[in-house]
Amino acid sequence: MVNVNLETKRHSLAHILAHAVQELEPGTKFGIGPAIENGFYYDFELPEKITEDDFPQIEEKMKELIEQNLKFEQKNISQEKAEELFEEQPYKLELLEDLEGKVSLYRSGEFVDLCNGPHIETTERLNPKAFKLTKVAGAYWKGDEDNKMLTRIYGVAFANQQGLKDYLEFKEQAKKRDHRRLGKKLDLFHIDQEVGPGLILWHPKGALLKKLISDHVLNKYQSHDYQLVSTPHIAKFGLWEKSGHADFYKENMFPAMPMEELNKEEKQDYQLKPMNCPFHVSIYQQDVRSYRDLPLKYTELGTVYRYEKSGVLHGLTRVRGLTQDDAHVFCTPQQMSEELVKLLKLTREVLRDFGFEQYNITLATQPEKYIGTDKRWEKAQNALKYALNELDFDYGIEQQEGAFYGPKIDMNLEDAIGREWQCTTIQLDFNLPERFDMTYMDENGNEQQPIMIHRALLGSLERFIGILIEHYAGEFPTWLAPEQVWVISVGSRHRNYASQVAEKLEQEGIRAEAKNENLTVSKKIRQGEVQKIPYLLVVGDDEQEQHAVRARKESKDLGLFDLEEFIEKIKGEIKNKD
Repeated sequence: MVNVNLETKRHSLAHILAHAVQELEPGTKFGIGPAIENGFYYDFELPEKITEDDFPQIEEKMKELIEQNLKFEQKNISQEKAEELFEEQPYKLELLEDLEGKVSLYRSGEFVDLCNGPHIETTERLNPKAFKLTKVAGAYWKGDEDNKMLTRIYGVAFANQQGLKDYLEFKEQAKKRDHRRLGKKLDLFHIDQEVGPGLILWHPKGALLKKLISDHVLNKYQSHDYQLVSTPHIAKFGLWEKSGHADFYKENMFPAMPMEELNKEEKQDYQLKPMNCPFHVSIYQQDVRSYRDLPLKYTELGTVYRYEKSGVLHGLTRVRGLTQDDAHVFCTPQQMSEELVKLLKLTREVLRDFGFEQYNITLATQPEKYIGTDKRWEKAQNALKYALNELDFDYGIEQQEGAFYGPKIDMNLEDAIGREWQCTTIQLDFNLPERFDMTYMDENGNEQQPIMIHRALLGSLERFIGILIEHYAGEFPTWLAPEQVWVISVGSRHRNYASQVAEKLEQEGIRAEAKNENLTVSKKIRQGEVQKIPYLLVVGDDEQEQHAVRARKESKDLGLFDLEEFIEKIKGEIKNKD
């Protein structure tokens, strides 16, 4: 028997889904139904609204069709016959307009579709226990907002029932880790539609988490010879014209602010910054630079503003106002390879601090349209390869996927449940040094153009915090937790001691709070576990008499600790980022 790949089965299931909807909802207009990662979908214009409550009925009909052992039969017919066949299907007629010559059809029972295939031979090849419909969504016909909104039904499908079970368990894990749900539960942030979509309002604990991350990485960068800079949130529109952003990045920029309406002497509009790069270039240019000054490294956690369509906004991971972990290295061509090695070492060190050891790395190379010479591109790409090889990083090549102004390295993190997240980018740039006429004096007194390296190790803080929340399922390591310790008094006579313990911990640099509310110990412990506090210290008569604490971590009783002993334990954990 010929082996049929899973993608072909998924494509065939899309047709079975359409067939089932055709029988259940006569008068349906059909769009398209491809195989996708993990499954399939089909787009419909339906006479009646369908919700996820209808899925059991649709799935049952699909299983009935599968059990009929329907054949998938391919046939080529003329355009004219195809138009007659689909005369009541406007979306199929529109697709026919883009086709020439014979038209490929597939028939499975009473359902006929425009399709080039391939498909399975018969539905006997499909496992009725290995697929599931998952969600309903709106989708513009052909992805164009000016077209009609259709109903898209998604499904997942696997080779066997165990594959489906594993996937559904994975999705349930992902749902539990959803940073939007946990962000609310842990009181970290919210998004207010009255303020604006894609704009994050950080609550006290969330703002502290953001500060802890910011302080850690900035201290780390400064210890690696980066100099801290700070730049404005707006600039004259002419700056973005000069940098090229006004041309190649305009669709992601908010509209310019017309200044002449405020003051007729102001002839230039101002623009919210989508990037920090031109400001760092300006700082570089405030002095005559020598090769002895290089490399120069500027770092900034700069808030930038990018227009993202409302349909793609997603919690912290896709926003309109973001704090970019931004830095730029200005160096000579001779220093480029060494600086890239240093950058990758720093990246590895920083990501390890936050608990990430696995990444998927790609090197994006020279595209068809580019600036600069082939020789310069070759040298830059070789420098990136050298740095990756020097540190024994495994990486793939994305041919012709570099930006027009230079090649780049992308590092996608792998989280605790195996998902990949876009994170670190290291980008070589030939464009801005040329546009801004950047120079340095070489050892012979001649003007040369520096190499500019853009790097964002964490990407944006918003996105990175979203990743962290999901990676740890909200249970941050002690050094990162906004609240590290709760001291829980057993009764009213223990409240004073609980407050003394919390105060002592605070004096030692440990974030602690005494929980002296008039609640039972078990309820306080439960609240601490829900809030995912790393350590819960219970103090009663024995602990008070012995100047000790009873520690709990992750729902486990760790036993009795002398207070000083516990302080040393937690300080070591924080220092080592365990």
